[in-house]
Amino acid sequence: MNPQANLIFITSLLLGTTITISSNHWVMAWTGLEINTLAILPLISKSHHPRAIEAATKYFLTQAAASALVLFSSMTNAWYTGQWDITQLTHPTSSLILTSAIAMKLGLVPFHFWFPEVLQGSPLTTGLILSTIMKLPPITLLYMTSSSLNPTLLTTLAILSTALGGWMGLNQTQIRKILAFSSISHLGWMAIIIIYNPKLTLLNFYLYAMMTATIFLTLNTIKVLKLSTLMTAWTKVPSLNAMLLLTLLSLAGLPPLTGFLPKWLIIQELTKQDMAPAATLISLLSLLSLFFYLRLAYCTTITLPPHTTNHMKQWRTNKSTHITIAILTTMSVMLLPISP
Repeated sequence: MNPQANLIFITSLLLGTTITISSNHWVMAWTGLEINTLAILPLISKSHHPRAIEAATKYFLTQAAASALVLFSSMTNAWYTGQWDITQLTHPTSSLILTSAIAMKLGLVPFHFWFPEVLQGSPLTTGLILSTIMKLPPITLLYMTSSSLNPTLLTTLAILSTALGGWMGLNQTQIRKILAFSSISHLGWMAIIIIYNPKLTLLNFYLYAMMTATIFLTLNTIKVLKLSTLMTAWTKVPSLNAMLLLTLLSLAGLPPLTGFLPKWLIIQELTKQDMAPAATLISLLSLLSLFFYLRLAYCTTITLPPHTTNHMKQWRTNKSTHITIAILTTMSVMLLPISP
């Protein structure tokens, strides 16, 4: 792709995100979401592969439907209350429609079918943008309207997301699909706590985005897309693979690592809100996703293929990405002591 065009798309992406997260008016938020959708489409379909074109089409259709629902819910609310302010979403029907629209945007469970397909069809860098930056505007909308959302609906969506995200990721061999299902189960953790403590949702999102960015950039460095190629990739940059193991365990939420922090705080907050059964259930369901993270980690570092690998050592180039990956990995593994 032409670098100028690429720059324009990335800038529009950041612009759309900024417009949505800084707006007070529903129409501005909707505009930002639309700019985002239109800017990411060329990045998904830039490799002229039928799979990429299909992914872009699926993405466009779901996001257009979700944007229409966002507009519809805000118009319903304005019709009943005369308010276009995002924080004044008080009408129950419009908050219901908004929740389903945001669930479509994020890929929460009844509306999750597009996300693994789109992630599988797009390149790794675009996959990184899709799993991190593109989730920020919908989550900020939920954050701003969190006082008027329906707790039962969100808890149901969250538990279903964690269950299906863990369960459907079990028999995948494509790494991008596994990461998509891991994203769905993490979004379940964010959705269950958004009503009771919205700041925890944002904390969870930031830490999740950081760990996912680490994994995507590492995979992009060692050029790996399938579990079978991951087994032979350890000869390229052995130290990077060892760190990928730790980052995967951190994403799974194992205690001495960063990823345990949001899970710990969310379980604590849920028990304070007398939702111990929900906390128990969501913790047990995250064991499902722990299984496929462990399988990824196992393929990364522990399995040696039966034959001697004929991989050439790669030249040590592109220092900037390595520094970025080093900083991100360190943060993904060692941030637990910052917990309050």
